[in-house]
Amino acid sequence: MSSTLLAVSPLDGRYASSLDCLRPYCSEFALIRHRVQVEFAYFLALLERLDESEAAEIARAVFGARIQEFGEDDARAIKTIEARTNHDVKAVEYWLKALLETESRLTASVEWVHFALTSEDVNNLSHALMLQGAIAHVLIPCLTKLLQRMIALATPLAATPMLARTHGQPATPTTMGKELAVFIARLTPLMRDLTTIRQPGKLNGATGNFNAHAIAYPSIDWPAFSDAFVRSLGLVPNRFTTQIEPHDGLAATCDRIRHINLVLLDLNQDLWRYISDGYFKQRVVSTEVGSSAMPHKVNPIDFENSEGNLGLANAVLNHLSEKLTRSRLQRDLSDSTVLRNLGVGLGHTLLAWQSCIKGLGRIDCDAKRLKADLEAHPEILAEAYQTVLRSLGHDAPYERLKQFTRGEHITLADMHAFLEECGLDADTTQRLRALTPAAYIGRAPELTEQAIAEAQALLEQQTT
Repeated sequence: MSSTLLAVSPLDGRYASSLDCLRPYCSEFALIRHRVQVEFAYFLALLERLDESEAAEIARAVFGARIQEFGEDDARAIKTIEARTNHDVKAVEYWLKALLETESRLTASVEWVHFALTSEDVNNLSHALMLQGAIAHVLIPCLTKLLQRMIALATPLAATPMLARTHGQPATPTTMGKELAVFIARLTPLMRDLTTIRQPGKLNGATGNFNAHAIAYPSIDWPAFSDAFVRSLGLVPNRFTTQIEPHDGLAATCDRIRHINLVLLDLNQDLWRYISDGYFKQRVVSTEVGSSAMPHKVNPIDFENSEGNLGLANAVLNHLSEKLTRSRLQRDLSDSTVLRNLGVGLGHTLLAWQSCIKGLGRIDCDAKRLKADLEAHPEILAEAYQTVLRSLGHDAPYERLKQFTRGEHITLADMHAFLEECGLDADTTQRLRALTPAAYIGRAPELTEQAIAEAQALLEQQTT
């Protein structure tokens, strides 16, 4: 039986192939590989600082490529050591020492591996690098594609009139493009923030005070050394920690992704309703089945799948944000198992984004259906009428139109008859008589174009 059929989680079962791009950043292998790379980078930096540059050069020349090409067989070897030590980071240390000892010129230097460090020095940097990698190489490309798909859908619909609904009831018209542009405009700054966020990292010993470093080499400016090393990894130094980096940056990142997911949840639910109302038609795939009993069904499954995964993703991301920012005194271990589930939150997020992209690519706007709905509700012009009457100084126009239209079935002819009773000048009467629900869209097309232009500018920045 296939291993995917036996997976406990659908992330590694049903959806395994959709998440292959996340595995280099959110798997057990990814964590081990990053630990090895952090330990090796620290080993080289420490040798340089202790004036052992020759040993550093030898290590870099002999083992640099091997560390960068760290593979699954190497990870399995470390897991074998871990089975004996019952400590994952110590297993990495022992494996790296054994590797370095295969080069006789480095035998005297191997004890600089993991020198004065606590496991959390390695772990926090590894997790930060994994998260930054997942964002840069997986989430941002996917979100870019999603925005591009939304722009492609919204652009030709910028001036396509649509009946709006507030409280679920007919309201002042909008355009389909403008309603999509609202989501584009909401996502644009969130994506910009996500692309610029940098994770914090710490390297300062067992309780964050460089105790072991300072007792061994009191003359070295260890905080400065630590800052430089953390920056060399592409992270932001945090000097002020307990044993663990407090995860405020990780929590902020989880919250940022969760916010994006909330916007997309809103989008999925609106698109689901638009499909239900016939505003969008779904393209039929002849081989697909919509219902086991009802042959006619074409269900909005992509948006429903996206909605479900967004909920799961945000439940995990919210727990990570709340849990990881708290630790008893200088450290408890309850964060360790929780942090390993970062990939679960990102996995459900990625599935949701992929499903939304797929759904957006399978719908077409039915302009005739939109037009029919608008023509069925001429009473929405009451806002336009009462506003113009107010501007001309008429008494209580809102109240008059409320009495005339509220809860009534009104035709366009009824609206025109109301105008005739208002005693307006000929030009104003003609202007309002010419107004139809489909023409009453304000500045929606221009607003749509503005939101799209701002999103496109961001996407162009990403490519440069």
